[in-house]
Amino acid sequence: MSFNIVPTPIGNLGDISQRAIDILRNSKIILCEKKLRALKLLNYFNIKPRLLIPYHDDKYLHISQIVIKELQNKGTISLISDAGTPLISDPGHKLVSELIKSGIEPISI
Repeated sequence: MSFNIVPTPIGNLGDISQRAIDILRNSKIILCEKKLRALKLLNYFNIKPRLLIPYHDDKYLHISQIVIKELQNKGTISLISDAGTPLISDPGHKLVSELIKSGIEPISI
């Protein structure tokens, strides 16, 4: 089980690490800012998550419960932003805070 904070390329899709691609490929759920932007990246690398959920901080209570349940079932979940590293200026802070309160330590890729 792991909750991963995965940086995405800014401008050039080739600027992503193999580790980030592997993590995304193994994620059952990927949380993203905008589905269409995320699909551009995921389709480019032929990544097919079971579930792709648009995430914004106003939804953190509902989504945190889904995330915690999946992590308790040994799932792998990743959080991506449109470009760059999530949480710096993107949604995710409230969700990560809730996960830490629940004893789940996020992994920064």
